[in-house]
Amino acid sequence: MKIITYNVNGIRSAMSKGWLDWVKIVDPDIICIQELKAQPDQLPLLEFEEAGYNCYYETAQKKGYSGVAILSKQIPDKIKNGIGIPKYDFEGRFLRADFGDISVISVYHPSGSSGDERQGFKMIWLDDFQNYINELKKERLNLIIAGDYNICHKAIDIHDPIRNATSSGFLPEEREWIGSFINSGFVDSFRVFNQEPHQYTWWSFRTKARDRNLGWRIDYLMVSETIANKMKRSAILSDAIHSDHCPVLLEIDF
Repeated sequence: MKIITYNVNGIRSAMSKGWLDWVKIVDPDIICIQELKAQPDQLPLLEFEEAGYNCYYETAQKKGYSGVAILSKQIPDKIKNGIGIPKYDFEGRFLRADFGDISVISVYHPSGSSGDERQGFKMIWLDDFQNYINELKKERLNLIIAGDYNICHKAIDIHDPIRNATSSGFLPEEREWIGSFINSGFVDSFRVFNQEPHQYTWWSFRTKARDRNLGWRIDYLMVSETIANKMKRSAILSDAIHSDHCPVLLEIDF
């Protein structure tokens, strides 16, 4: 099974850049999307269906903002929208699809880069998200949590760890959180297969950062330790240029 996570930074924008043609070539079984930036009536559902995908989504109440989706060739046994906390679900940040005893989640963690208020919101979300996942694991043991975490875990995951030490997304408390999240029973699938530096999934549109590979690795496919032995491959697909992010691929044998 091929699973992809991709922050598209606006599905309509990505579609205009040939995103769906790219999907047909790569041919994943499941695609977890973040930052739809679209309302339900603005989603290209017919195009997804014609490409062979069932589409499930959780959009934000605010127009042109956030939103997550899961595109799947297989019809899930169950879809769960949101985590049941209105202030987060209002922003369209969480969607879960169950396939047998495996659950695939598309999540879009908040960014704190706009200021102290949103950074505070982000840190509270991270604690609430961890608590939610801890409870979820009691009934759904095998999780694949795909998405934009908006955090670089280690110095190897960011192009300039010294200058960015006080930047949202690489703050000590954020890095500590993602480390503790992994230690709670997950593996960072990409790092299981690739320990090389300069591997990034997001680049600022400013200063031609992507051309110079001055990036951040903030998009992850976290896999429960219970099924980590089924992983076959994980890779960053940096040639895909439909967004300021690029997709990450996981191949796993169920």
